[in-house]
Amino acid sequence: QVQLVESGGGLVQPGGSLRLSCAASGSIFSIYAMGWYRQAPGKQRELVATITSGGSTNYADSVKGRFTISRDNAKNTVYLQMNSLKPEDTAVYYCKSATLIRDYWGQGTQVTVSS
Repeated sequence: QVQLVESGGGLVQPGGSLRLSCAASGSIFSIYAMGWYRQAPGKQRELVATITSGGSTNYADSVKGRFTISRDNAKNTVYLQMNSLKPEDTAVYYCKSATLIRDYWGQGTQVTVSS
Protein backbone atom coordinates (compact mmCIF):
# COMPACT_ATOMS: atom_id res chain seq x y z
CA GLN A 1 0.00 0.00 0.00
CA VAL A 2 1.07 3.53 -0.79
CA GLN A 3 -0.47 6.60 0.78
CA LEU A 4 -0.25 9.99 -0.92
CA VAL A 5 -0.99 13.36 0.64
CA GLU A 6 -1.11 16.45 -1.57
CA SER A 7 -0.83 20.04 -0.45
CA GLY A 8 -0.17 23.49 -1.84
CA GLY A 9 -3.29 24.26 -3.83
CA GLY A 10 -5.20 27.51 -3.60
CA LEU A 11 -6.37 30.63 -5.36
CA VAL A 12 -3.89 32.58 -7.45
CA GLN A 13 -4.12 35.37 -10.00
CA PRO A 14 -3.27 34.80 -13.65
CA GLY A 15 0.48 34.93 -14.12
CA GLY A 16 1.11 33.80 -10.56
CA SER A 17 2.83 30.72 -9.19
CA LEU A 18 2.04 27.83 -6.90
CA ARG A 19 3.98 24.78 -5.75
CA LEU A 20 2.17 21.54 -5.11
CA SER A 21 3.64 18.82 -2.90
CA CYS A 22 2.85 15.11 -2.75
CA ALA A 23 4.23 13.16 0.19
CA ALA A 24 4.33 9.39 -0.18
CA SER A 25 4.38 6.84 2.62
CA GLY A 26 3.96 3.10 2.98
CA SER A 27 5.48 0.74 0.40
CA ILE A 28 7.41 3.48 -1.34
CA PHE A 29 10.14 1.06 -2.45
CA SER A 30 7.65 -0.32 -4.98
CA ILE A 31 7.07 3.03 -6.74
CA TYR A 32 8.73 3.36 -10.17
CA ALA A 33 7.11 6.60 -11.27
CA MET A 34 5.01 9.43 -9.91
CA GLY A 35 2.99 12.06 -11.61
CA TRP A 36 0.52 14.89 -11.45
CA TYR A 37 -2.83 14.82 -13.18
CA ARG A 38 -5.66 17.31 -13.22
CA GLN A 39 -9.38 17.34 -13.78
CA ALA A 40 -11.37 20.44 -14.60
CA PRO A 41 -15.16 20.55 -14.17
CA GLY A 42 -16.88 18.66 -16.95
CA LYS A 43 -13.62 17.34 -18.38
CA GLN A 44 -11.68 14.11 -18.20
CA ARG A 45 -8.67 13.72 -15.96
CA GLU A 46 -5.49 14.51 -17.90
CA LEU A 47 -1.80 14.05 -17.43
CA VAL A 48 0.18 17.10 -16.38
CA ALA A 49 3.67 15.76 -15.67
CA THR A 50 5.44 12.56 -14.64
CA ILE A 51 8.81 11.68 -13.19
CA THR A 52 10.40 8.24 -12.98
CA SER A 53 12.54 6.83 -10.20
CA GLY A 54 15.50 7.55 -12.47
CA GLY A 55 14.55 11.19 -12.80
CA SER A 56 13.18 11.20 -16.35
CA THR A 57 10.37 13.69 -16.80
CA ASN A 58 7.46 14.09 -19.18
CA TYR A 59 5.07 17.02 -19.58
CA ALA A 60 1.79 17.77 -21.28
CA ASP A 61 2.27 20.20 -24.14
CA SER A 62 -0.03 22.69 -22.43
CA VAL A 63 2.32 23.10 -19.44
CA LYS A 64 5.76 22.75 -21.04
CA GLY A 65 7.97 25.66 -20.13
CA ARG A 66 5.68 26.73 -17.28
CA PHE A 67 5.51 23.72 -14.93
CA THR A 68 8.38 21.73 -13.44
CA ILE A 69 8.10 18.37 -11.70
CA SER A 70 10.80 17.33 -9.27
CA ARG A 71 11.35 14.89 -6.44
CA ASP A 72 13.13 14.80 -3.11
CA ASN A 73 13.94 11.16 -2.44
CA ALA A 74 15.02 11.86 1.13
CA LYS A 75 11.58 13.25 1.90
CA ASN A 76 9.66 10.84 -0.37
CA THR A 77 8.01 13.89 -1.87
CA VAL A 78 7.24 14.99 -5.42
CA TYR A 79 6.70 18.64 -6.28
CA LEU A 80 4.99 20.49 -9.09
CA GLN A 81 6.19 24.05 -9.51
CA MET A 82 3.62 25.95 -11.54
CA ASN A 83 4.55 29.33 -13.00
CA SER A 84 2.75 31.70 -15.36
CA LEU A 85 -0.56 30.20 -14.35
CA LYS A 86 -3.55 30.67 -16.64
CA PRO A 87 -7.29 30.44 -15.92
CA GLU A 88 -7.37 27.25 -17.96
CA ASP A 89 -5.05 25.65 -15.40
CA THR A 90 -7.92 25.71 -12.92
CA ALA A 91 -8.64 22.14 -11.84
CA VAL A 92 -8.32 19.61 -9.07
CA TYR A 93 -4.74 18.33 -9.18
CA TYR A 94 -4.10 14.71 -8.24
CA CYS A 95 -0.87 12.97 -7.41
CA LYS A 96 -0.39 9.42 -8.67
CA SER A 97 2.19 6.79 -7.85
CA ALA A 98 2.74 3.83 -10.15
CA THR A 99 3.87 0.43 -8.93
CA LEU A 100 4.06 -2.91 -10.72
CA ILE A 101 0.90 -4.03 -8.98
CA ARG A 102 -1.34 -0.97 -9.25
CA ASP A 103 -1.58 2.80 -9.25
CA TYR A 104 -2.34 4.87 -6.17
CA TRP A 105 -4.01 8.28 -6.14
CA GLY A 106 -4.05 11.13 -3.67
CA GLN A 107 -7.20 12.93 -2.60
CA GLY A 108 -6.59 15.93 -4.85
CA THR A 109 -5.96 19.60 -4.23
CA GLN A 110 -7.88 22.47 -5.82
CA VAL A 111 -6.03 25.04 -7.91
CA THR A 112 -8.01 28.07 -8.99
CA VAL A 113 -6.53 30.72 -11.28
CA SER A 114 -8.70 33.80 -11.31
CA SER A 115 -8.52 37.55 -10.96
